[in-house]
Amino acid sequence: MPFSSYIGNTRRSSTSGVGGGSGSGWGHSLLPTALSKSKLAINRKPRKRTVVMNFLFANFFVIALVISLLFFFLTLFHFGVPGPFSSRFLTSRSNRIVKPRKNIYRRPLNDSNSGGAVVDITTKDLYDRIEFLDVDGGPWKQGWRVTYKGDEWDKEKLKIFVVPHSHNDPGWKLTVEEYYQRQSRHILDTIVETLSKDSRRKFIWEEMSYLERWWRDASPNKQEALTNLVKNGQLEIVGGGWVMNDEANSHYFAIIEQIAEGNMWLNDTIGVIPKNSWAIDPFGYSSTMAYLLRRMGFENMLIQRTHYELKKDLALHKNLEYIWRQSWDAMETTDIFVHMMPFYSYDIPHTCGPEPAVCCQFDFARMQGFKYELCPWGKHPVETTQENVQERALKLLDQYRKKSSLYRTNTLLIPLGDDFRYISIDEAEAQFRNYQLLFDHINSNPSLNAEAKFGTLEDYFRTLREEADRVNYSLPGEVGSGQVVGFPSLSGDFFTYADRQQDYWSGYYVSRPFFKAVDRVLEHTLRGAEIMMSFVLGYCHRIQCEKFPTSFSYKLTAARRNLALFQHHDGVTGTAKDYVVQDYGTRMHTSLQDLQIFMSKAIEVLLGIRHEKDKSDQSPSFFEAEQVRSKYDARPVHKPIAAREGNSHTVILFNPSEQTREEVVTVVVNRAEISVLDSNWTCVPSQIAPEVQHDNTKLFTGRHRLYWKASIPALGLRTYYIANGNVECEKATQSKLKYASEFDQFPCPAPYSCSKLDSDVTEIQNEHQTLVFDVKNGLLRKIVHRNGSETVVGEEIGMYSSPESGAYLFKPNGEAQPIVQPGGHIVTSEGLLVQEVFSYPKTRYEKSPLSHKTRLYTGGNTLQDLVVEIEYHVELLGKDFNDQELIVRYKTDVDNKKVFYSDLNGFQMSRRETYDKIPLQGNYYPMPSLAFIQGSNGQRFSVHSRQSLGVASLREGWLEIMLDRRLVRDDGRGLGQGVMDNRAMTVVFHLLVESNISQSDHTSNPNPRNPSLLSHLVGAHLNYPINTFIAKKPQDISVRGPQYGSFAPLAKPLPCDLHIVNFKVPRPSKYSQQSEEDKPRFALILNRRAWDSAYCHKGRRANCTSVANEPVNFSDMFKDLAATKVKPTSLNLLQEDMEILGYDDQEPTRDGSSPREGRVSISPMEIRAYKLELRPHK
Repeated sequence: MPFSSYIGNTRRSSTSGVGGGSGSGWGHSLLPTALSKSKLAINRKPRKRTVVMNFLFANFFVIALVISLLFFFLTLFHFGVPGPFSSRFLTSRSNRIVKPRKNIYRRPLNDSNSGGAVVDITTKDLYDRIEFLDVDGGPWKQGWRVTYKGDEWDKEKLKIFVVPHSHNDPGWKLTVEEYYQRQSRHILDTIVETLSKDSRRKFIWEEMSYLERWWRDASPNKQEALTNLVKNGQLEIVGGGWVMNDEANSHYFAIIEQIAEGNMWLNDTIGVIPKNSWAIDPFGYSSTMAYLLRRMGFENMLIQRTHYELKKDLALHKNLEYIWRQSWDAMETTDIFVHMMPFYSYDIPHTCGPEPAVCCQFDFARMQGFKYELCPWGKHPVETTQENVQERALKLLDQYRKKSSLYRTNTLLIPLGDDFRYISIDEAEAQFRNYQLLFDHINSNPSLNAEAKFGTLEDYFRTLREEADRVNYSLPGEVGSGQVVGFPSLSGDFFTYADRQQDYWSGYYVSRPFFKAVDRVLEHTLRGAEIMMSFVLGYCHRIQCEKFPTSFSYKLTAARRNLALFQHHDGVTGTAKDYVVQDYGTRMHTSLQDLQIFMSKAIEVLLGIRHEKDKSDQSPSFFEAEQVRSKYDARPVHKPIAAREGNSHTVILFNPSEQTREEVVTVVVNRAEISVLDSNWTCVPSQIAPEVQHDNTKLFTGRHRLYWKASIPALGLRTYYIANGNVECEKATQSKLKYASEFDQFPCPAPYSCSKLDSDVTEIQNEHQTLVFDVKNGLLRKIVHRNGSETVVGEEIGMYSSPESGAYLFKPNGEAQPIVQPGGHIVTSEGLLVQEVFSYPKTRYEKSPLSHKTRLYTGGNTLQDLVVEIEYHVELLGKDFNDQELIVRYKTDVDNKKVFYSDLNGFQMSRRETYDKIPLQGNYYPMPSLAFIQGSNGQRFSVHSRQSLGVASLREGWLEIMLDRRLVRDDGRGLGQGVMDNRAMTVVFHLLVESNISQSDHTSNPNPRNPSLLSHLVGAHLNYPINTFIAKKPQDISVRGPQYGSFAPLAKPLPCDLHIVNFKVPRPSKYSQQSEEDKPRFALILNRRAWDSAYCHKGRRANCTSVANEPVNFSDMFKDLAATKVKPTSLNLLQEDMEILGYDDQEPTRDGSSPREGRVSISPMEIRAYKLELRPHK
């Protein structure tokens, strides 16, 4: 296929995209053909009739009747008794979602892990079946020559909904504020003005970040006009999130936050709740999104950017509209209806039908006189007149009919828009005026069997469901769904996206990894601040003490919105211009600082230090965060404690987990001769070690890391003291150092003792495992377990050479090559609590792009003792690394058969398989937080991450993760630059090797595996680290005060498979205006994790007391706080009808109000939200 046919506008979806060119009519060979049995049997010789044959002919009708009755009863048994043949959609919209078929429980086909979904299509089946040949389909390059007979609409006319839209990126080539000032505000003004002129005109809008900004500027008249357009159905808010979020890198916490932030603002301001989701631009789609939307009360979804070969296969079988079901869901409670757009892009040339050269002629904003480029196919749009309307209408209708033939129903969706369209009245009028003339012509000719009009997504989906109620489009044997009959059910996700040829969008899984890490830090900091805010307000029931937390509500809202903004599909993806990335980064940095200041003050309130007269937001706090960032793109550094003789420093630890944390914690100090004491001034054993850094000329900073084992109550606080001087405690024990180094004289730091490593291997160990390292290269070689068994884990640092890669695309030139050479520096540090190997490897570059620390903990009965912690310091800085992509690869002896598992949004796992028929870059997948491989003997090797990256298993036993990429060129998707703004950063992995206790062959099992309970806890501790705060001023040791003690808000730790996603006051600024008697002011969101019971519960010994087999009881969850008015709600906190949300396990009370006695049951994998009121016990 000539590349020239792709050339066009330099947008992400290049306009000429996949149109143009001519091809042979090969497409017909792909259409399913039904060979009749008579043809197949044509050459058989006739046989003599036997006695049996005579009997059959004599009793033909009796036998046929018996078989028919049998088939009838089997059908009844399988599908149940059909409901009445009437349309449920003629009733009000709120009643539209029918209850899932709870009486049906289909046995899972083959899932040893747990009960799984039964569906018609899985994305794994599609990948197994499709050959990925990229055959040229002619005018529709990635499809075939679409034809139709013409009588398809005789019984049911074609109902065409043309949906005007404008795609507004909240940041990409310009910042969100620049886009607003230059484009988005004019677009919203235009919509209000042009729709108000004619009630037949419709429009949809997605991003609340822009609508909220416009609302602040708009006059009351404009606000009222927009509200009226929404209320009368001309303007539909679709999705209604703060942004249209990315689905590969975003964590589910942030996705819930960003949708809830947008939906709540919309409901508070205009009084509507969106029901239809519109996601035309994320680069691939996650099934997590389908789950979250369903649990927010959404009924329908629209998606666009999926692999072009998958689109073609689904289109061939008329499966582009389907019911998306979660892989674990045997009860059909997660079903949501999906419309997948069939063509290359969401622009007008690729949305009216399969021939972009024709469709482009109906983008009337490309006529002469507008700013948009002309059609690259040579034929341009012309004004519609009475003279040409018949010819133009028939040409357009031909495309509509061809597109309609790819779908089952005769209801057709035609999006009409593009990036930042409808910016002027003239442009909008050109589209509305011309299309209305075309519609009038089509509608006035009954022989055309078509009706065309402007519509919203709601108009389309409502009409489609009404048609599906009247006409049964189900195929024989199709599982389908009780939600909407007539469509196949599907499970799986849509990664990795390819838009053409070998162009796989797996680069953005890793682009700008520094900010992907900041995103997650802001996320867990925001969650911590929300929890503290809830407790501060929960324990306070006097107006005076509400002032401090409610005065912070403006900054809390800003933090929620800054996190939400970065979830945009050009934010967390790392695919915006450098200065736009700086804008996102600055916003996140500002919010991080605000949240840390709030938390440091909230600590004082919760520990009873801050008195009411001080409780304003303005008075400074006694504490500050122990980790600080000097600016938006600086790595966090530990604030060193200057432990002078005779002084003590207070350290407060906050545990954001639902269980007690026993954990080795660390702070940085300036002196080595110090001690640690707990809140009762009891001595705590501790260890001191020299701080190392990524600098081969100066390995040691001169400061020290102080370690001790802390115990912090669930969601609580605990105080410790760092003392230097007259306390009757042993000083921190010094680590023993060993080294192998290219230095002539090793610079042993005082006051430590150093000895030389004199063998080729070195080891560190704890009671669970021994790590063996190759001294020459400074790399991990194997893990020896307590029982003597070994797991080979050959660590390798490699580099891809990728001159064609860019911000979006990963296009390597061959395989990654190892870069580590013998030499470099290796320092081992062994002590009471932490054993560490630091390696600054020698590489083929003058300055190594990476150094790493590998740690084992010996805290005794801590979760940390079971993991291997590796911290990579990455610096892909300077021209030596241009067009290079850095990976770490673990080459294990696990026989995984090239099957591995990676997570989707930190919520669920997805089974991945490496295919030879697609290129290396297509076998890379998103890894927001976890990937693992598993062998036939049940051994599992997992890598947990605290930021999103890309992962692959390219050969047997390999797991490789990309760490950073530096790329000179633009990859032709519209950004107009490479990725050269790399920052020094730290990536932390927790490695876990587990053996199962019940064996099964997992590689042939098509369903995803769940992490073990231990693995869930390891991931939670990594992603929700303990927050450390230190006193700004030291105290005199002799005074021994004040004793701050601890704060333990939970009556007992929650079960270990129950995770508090968030505990918040949704509307803090309105808190004081509402009384306890009003609606509940607090919200608690819980997730019950599903875990693989084939793995032993090692985690139970480490701070894990129970699992959530019993209902959760809100009434005794908190100590000293009563939880009342507990009400289940949707994940966006706006819907209270559980049936709409698909939940099937509610225990309604006699009066139909809240769950019985505040007790709630949560099924594994479910996320549940509750509204409640808190007040102190009398």
